[in-house]
Amino acid sequence: MEPIIIVLIILVVLVFIALMKTVQVIPQASAAIVERFGRYTRTLNAGLNIVVPFIDSIRNRIDLREQVVPFPPQPVITQDNLVVNIDTVIYYQVTDARAATYEVSSFIQAIEQLTVTTLRNIIGGMDLERTLTSREEINAALRGVLDEATGKWGIRVNRVELKAIEPPTSIQDSMEKQMRADRDKRAAILTAEGIRQSQILTAEGEKQSAILRAEGEARAAALRAEGEAQAIRTVFESIHAGDADEKLLAYQYLQMLPKIAEGDANKLWIVPSEIGDALKGLSGAVGSLGPMGPGGGSGPRTTKENPRPRREQPPID
Repeated sequence: MEPIIIVLIILVVLVFIALMKTVQVIPQASAAIVERFGRYTRTLNAGLNIVVPFIDSIRNRIDLREQVVPFPPQPVITQDNLVVNIDTVIYYQVTDARAATYEVSSFIQAIEQLTVTTLRNIIGGMDLERTLTSREEINAALRGVLDEATGKWGIRVNRVELKAIEPPTSIQDSMEKQMRADRDKRAAILTAEGIRQSQILTAEGEKQSAILRAEGEARAAALRAEGEAQAIRTVFESIHAGDADEKLLAYQYLQMLPKIAEGDANKLWIVPSEIGDALKGLSGAVGSLGPMGPGGGSGPRTTKENPRPRREQPPID
């Protein structure tokens, strides 16, 4: 009985193993390569799959999702003979599991080496300044080359990114000094522009102020002149309305002469020629009124207006 039980146990184990090998469950976004006696038979997709146990075997399980692979820094020489280290990141996706298994032995290593050689070709035609400022151009060129080369491997390169471009330390120091000098230059230019704009605005303000002040003074002078003209017209009209004779005008003229000579700055006083006529008119007016002074005679004086002699009045104590 014991040998029979042992045989039955062995058969159950074999059947269980055969069932496990027969039923293959493939996860979503994955694929499996099936070989029969070492030869490719088919590709198992996601879900439940049945294979022939002990005849069919699973060669490789491939993830069909998009993968991200960072590559270590690679030294690349630029056109101006400077060595820069470039870090790259590749985003790829397997589109054909069979080609990815049989067309290339290790597609990750193949993509890395292809990336390095392509970077050397692209960067070798650029100087350092263009390399640092042309990441999009380098990414596009690198992606085009990789996508074309990896198509026959059943791989699609979706995106290529340059993670870092590191020039030599001496070049970095020189670039920092240049950037600092450029920033100082821009700051000095902005300061000078600010001072210039401030001076322009100040000059414009002073100009406007001077114009407004001149306009105000001109308007005030015009108003003063207009007032003086109005006063002269009023006086003139009043004189003509009062019918003043020449004697009164001569007397007023003589009264204005001392006011003309007022002031400490008047060192020289020029008497106008009209003063003779004024004095003649004034002397005639005074002479017609009475004696000129103590020595002017004690007898009565007759005039055309008063032909009779005047009686002198005694002085009042």
